Amino acid sequence: MKKHYLMTPGPTQVPEASLLAQARPIVHHRSPAYTELLLETLDGLKYVFQTKRDIMLFASSGTGAMESAVANLFSPGDRVLVASTGNFGERWIKICKAYQLDVIAIEYEWGQRLNPADIESWLKKDSSIKGVFITHAETSTGVVNEVKKVAEITSRSSAVLIVDAVSGLGACELRMDEWGIDVVVSGSQKALMTPPGLAFAAVSERAWELVESSTSPRFYFDYRAYKKALEKPSPQNPYTPAICTIMALGESLRMIREEGIENVWERHRILAKATREGIKALGLKLFSPDDELCNAVTAVNVPEGIDGATIVKAVREEHGVWLAGGQGILKGKIFRIGHCGFYLPSDIILTLASLERSLLKLGFQLEPGSSLVAAQKVFIEEGL
Repeated sequence: MKKHYLMTPGPTQVPEASLLAQARPIVHHRSPAYTELLLETLDGLKYVFQTKRDIMLFASSGTGAMESAVANLFSPGDRVLVASTGNFGERWIKICKAYQLDVIAIEYEWGQRLNPADIESWLKKDSSIKGVFITHAETSTGVVNEVKKVAEITSRSSAVLIVDAVSGLGACELRMDEWGIDVVVSGSQKALMTPPGLAFAAVSERAWELVESSTSPRFYFDYRAYKKALEKPSPQNPYTPAICTIMALGESLRMIREEGIENVWERHRILAKATREGIKALGLKLFSPDDELCNAVTAVNVPEGIDGATIVKAVREEHGVWLAGGQGILKGKIFRIGHCGFYLPSDIILTLASLERSLLKLGFQLEPGSSLVAAQKVFIEEGL
């Protein structure tokens, strides 16, 4: 007999109330009942995004929202700057090139944070740059970039700032309006505690000016169609939405509002801290020196002589706990523990205990229970 515990950085665990919401009788997407659901959901999203701006809701993965930002704001040949710190920074580069943009790529070593001064330097010497793309929380490496500082820099230029917050939104502090971010994109399956399938794009007034002038081809992801549909007397989506998943999201957003977004961020901080203290107590090393800022995921260097995929497989098959392996150039070199969304101290304790037992079987020397003591100490000291 086995139980199943999802401890990846996405998809993540979903609250029972949100799962059950999908079993409710479905409503028609052109009905008053759906309009009420949509408006309530968008209001909840604005709370999490910390914005009063327009939010577009799509039936897609977070990558769809990323593509929507490129397609709607720019035209072929436009020059943009991409600061890449990992796999999802590279995804920005690939999408921009697919839309024939002139891409200046600042590529940092995986595990490092971007340097805001590099972005400032480029914007000062090249006024033709129309947009800057960065990643909030880089899931592949476990680092959080300094979005606020970058926003301060872009606000003094003519370039708009587009932020991939698929992993970070709801787990790490992000204040769209207060910080002056132009576009934030995200997805449903991480800290928003909802099954995969929904993507979001919050768009500032400054960014809307680019939307109106863009000549890039788009249809399903056309922001203008969504804005027009939302401005109707009975707001709706322009095309058939993922109604049941939106029902689930509505429940999860209500839970976030009840807890309070600052409390949600704080809970994630404590979960991340406890996880990392537990990892260090085992004699393992964190992948990035900067990942203490990342509340969404903990990236761990694989012990010498053991393949990362072997650790992930052992923990999954022996204990039913799903961890994530490394991506891209880090495949087999790290493993990752997700703790963004519907997670509490008991989830971390269970994961560390399972990891300890599997590592012992694989021949790694450790003191049984050491990670649990370290994690419990954090939870007691922090009062979670």
